Amino acid sequence: MHIDLLSPASFAAGQPHDQYRWLRENAPVYWHEEPHGRGFWAVTRYEDIWTVDRDFQTYSSEPTIMIADPQQSGVGNFGPYKMMLMMDPPEHAGFRKLIRSEFTAPSARLRGERITALARQIVDAVADKGECDFVADVAGEMPSFVIAELMGLPLDDGRELYKLTEAIHTAPEAQTPGAGGAAVAKMFEYAGRLIAEKRARPADDLEDPEFMLFFLLLVDAGGDTTRNLLAGGLLALMDSADQLAWLKADLDARLPAAREELLRWTSPVIYMRRTARRDAELAGAQIREGDKVVMYFGAANRDPAHFETPDTLDLTRQSEGHLAFGAGPHVCLGQHIARIEIDAMLREVLTRMDHFELAAEPEWLASNFISGPKAMPLRFRAI
Repeated sequence: MHIDLLSPASFAAGQPHDQYRWLRENAPVYWHEEPHGRGFWAVTRYEDIWTVDRDFQTYSSEPTIMIADPQQSGVGNFGPYKMMLMMDPPEHAGFRKLIRSEFTAPSARLRGERITALARQIVDAVADKGECDFVADVAGEMPSFVIAELMGLPLDDGRELYKLTEAIHTAPEAQTPGAGGAAVAKMFEYAGRLIAEKRARPADDLEDPEFMLFFLLLVDAGGDTTRNLLAGGLLALMDSADQLAWLKADLDARLPAAREELLRWTSPVIYMRRTARRDAELAGAQIREGDKVVMYFGAANRDPAHFETPDTLDLTRQSEGHLAFGAGPHVCLGQHIARIEIDAMLREVLTRMDHFELAAEPEWLASNFISGPKAMPLRFRAI
């Protein structure tokens, strides 16, 4: 089996589950060469990823959660300042506390009515046309609008900012040189204008660079799961007519379990990296201090040691233990809002659109970090 978890080609039609399967069975902690770096350990079994993601004393989020070091990628080198994702407790906990109140389950539920209205607005714009790019016109609209509202921005600004995240996540070799760094710079330029407004209302708040990194994190991470779950999830349902029919037969009652199974199935965030603080042993592999240790969530979510018949989409499955949102101190802060967004959009789409048919093959994001369609031309019939 040829193993290549760096090339975007391996992810050109979704995640490489054949490679994951071989790794789980033969080398669950596998040394993966890196042409322009020191190499990394690829971790693919559920139990091992659960261990790594929770053990921040051994496996650190510093200096980055990306495979490439900041000096390699040209994206993510912020001098003395760090993004929250690239901190460890207790520093991480302090920063997370600053915005946690907006993302608790009760706070997310308070936004439910508005999120439902946004879902209706999004489907209103396409329902009578009978065709759309499901990613740009539906799946991507919801997270961009919700993040804009969370930050007090115009909805159109949210849409434009969200487009920049595509360049940030696309592999360097698949786009114009420097495009990822330029997208980050544009994001910071917008954040700079917000800072100017904040200065007019001084408060005990973040320093300017810290605010910019928070802004980048919220926009960048705020939509990946929702957009890619909705697009990839609808593709999965289109391929499983019996599952789609079962879900629609009692949508409100069955949606929560279906949503969790679709999260397991699609696993929109492909990986997160940690760096070993000290020598350790993991599934028989000898990890050395300074080694990169990379958790592949899509592999963990198809691990037969944890999920029965994992390669079968089963919306009745009790799959709450999936790792689509990670685990431990870095579990996704926005998971509660993401679930509400997903439910609202799926409910609106599946009660107002039917007879889905691809108008062209989906184009997947050229990324080894985020998995999901970049474009998905769709024909349908309004209900």
